[in-house]
Amino acid sequence: MTDTFSEEATSRFVQTPSGRVHYHEHGEGHPVVLLHGSGPGATGWSNFAPTIRELGKEFRCLAVDMPGWGKSDPVSYDERDHARTALEFLDALGIEQAAFVGNSMGGATAVMFAATHQDRTSHLVTMGAGVGGAHLFVPGGGPSEGVRVLQRTYQDPSLENFRDLCRVMTFDPVHASEELVRQRHQAAVDHPEHIANFAAGIGRPRPHLASHAQIAGITAPSLFFHGRDDRVVHYESTLKLVSLVPRSRAVLLADCGHWVQLEHADEFNRTVADFLRHH
Repeated sequence: MTDTFSEEATSRFVQTPSGRVHYHEHGEGHPVVLLHGSGPGATGWSNFAPTIRELGKEFRCLAVDMPGWGKSDPVSYDERDHARTALEFLDALGIEQAAFVGNSMGGATAVMFAATHQDRTSHLVTMGAGVGGAHLFVPGGGPSEGVRVLQRTYQDPSLENFRDLCRVMTFDPVHASEELVRQRHQAAVDHPEHIANFAAGIGRPRPHLASHAQIAGITAPSLFFHGRDDRVVHYESTLKLVSLVPRSRAVLLADCGHWVQLEHADEFNRTVADFLRHH
């Protein structure tokens, strides 16, 4: 049988009020929407290809390029509202309810969506998601090491800065391969409008983070992953999430950076699949 799993074979577009949205679709069953992080060159494919291949064996996986990333339409900093786009995406595809799986920025979007659209959220899964409020483990409350590298790469999208970006995102350098570096770099330089729009928002308040009160109202069964060695978002954010969300559990992984789903793919995929089946 021909293997239909490839970047090209899974590529789709849908028109929403927020613009044209690109996504990858693979598998059948309960819908699982996968949301990437905010790094330059991030796409649904670069963040989730191993995940959608595995979960697609029993779920309908939809890995989205959010507006401002990948092949989706550009948006300015002020226009960006990914929770709204997520709702429009479900509506455009006629999906009543879905599980949401989000990494970093995508995790924050998934949290906001679960807090504000409870009837449309069957499950919530995050990896390295940031949470607003006071922080205990980032000295001075300023940007983390990883966020500083991310911002520098938006301001100067050189190949060397992309190497630094992939290294700071991971614990083991084997996961910051030259292939991934060049894939992320190419995705970024192919869309200079995305780079310019994000760079214009650096230093401004982060939009659309759920408040602690909103997070505490989440009713969906929730699973929060974090790398113990994450240099982008400290795992205290996941400790906040699991302390606030009633039906939640957390998985903290040693020898793991910001990309749990790539660095510990087998364990991540097994755990998520079991969670979606039984909760």
